[in-house]
Amino acid sequence: MGGVGALAYKPHKLRGGDCRDGGASTSQREEAVQENQRANAEETWQKLRGAEHQKLPMDLLVLEDEKHHGAQSAVLEKVKGQERVRKTSLDLRREIIDVGGIQNLIELRKKRKQKKRDALAASHEPPPEPEEITGPVDDETFLKAAVEGKMKVIEKFLADGGSADTCDQFHRTALHRASLEGHVEILEKLLDSGATLDCTAMHWACRGGHLEVVKLLQSRGADTNMRDKLLSTPLHVAVRTGRVEIVEHFLSLGLDINARDREGDTALHDAVRLNRYKIIKLLLLHGADMMTKNLAGKTPTDLVQLWQADTRHALEHPEPGAEHNGLEGPDESGQETPQPVPAQ
Repeated sequence: MGGVGALAYKPHKLRGGDCRDGGASTSQREEAVQENQRANAEETWQKLRGAEHQKLPMDLLVLEDEKHHGAQSAVLEKVKGQERVRKTSLDLRREIIDVGGIQNLIELRKKRKQKKRDALAASHEPPPEPEEITGPVDDETFLKAAVEGKMKVIEKFLADGGSADTCDQFHRTALHRASLEGHVEILEKLLDSGATLDCTAMHWACRGGHLEVVKLLQSRGADTNMRDKLLSTPLHVAVRTGRVEIVEHFLSLGLDINARDREGDTALHDAVRLNRYKIIKLLLLHGADMMTKNLAGKTPTDLVQLWQADTRHALEHPEPGAEHNGLEGPDESGQETPQPVPAQ
């Protein structure tokens, strides 16, 4: 009988002479035909599976089969089950061989994290100070020492008559730089030597995220409600830079939580715009006004709605190269969304 995978059929004589022409009985022929059809179907499936398997992963292949052919026979399900078991076994064996099991994997991750921490710590370590400073210290070296935490250089500069208020071309003093880096001992030395405690020193401490510096400056008379050039309070700066501990400290002092900057934004406006979720909760718990409008006429709630509208527009109308992040660009009404105030 023809066909790929067909079973060879040889007529034979039956017992008892039921068929005198030597041919097979009708039931035997039907069984042979059915067996032949099953063999053809199995071979066809194997060929199709072999071709499609190169294009689709097993999970997609199963879904495609189910979509086009419905539930499959027990034989095909068994083949697919064996394939899944084989892949799972190989993956597990490879994981055990490569990483030595879950425990070794955890140890490897710990070592990698420790290596990253060591590398980060090494990059922040200042170069060693010379045991003795010879010769005069110029202004640039003095300001650099405030950043790097070199106390001996600071002391030599001040001992030689240098001013503690020496600044660079941007009017940043050693006090500003030490506040940003968190060098408490150098700050105390500068303040004891007559450094001017201006309003922006507290802002620099907030940018650096050093609560101990904030408390030191506060104990020396720094005003926590002072404004910078953008009319921002230290609270504004702490919110923008995400310094939760400093925000909590300021809120515990009972300062003006709804103070507005040059753009009319409160700290809550900044927290919403920058998605500072934990700080938003803190501000609301301490009585921040949700209805205060900035100069653009937007409340903090309006900024959330603008962000949601821009996000929805970006999802529904994707444009190559376009950015819709709720912070810039026109909204659906054609108005310009207020820009975030950069930290100074």
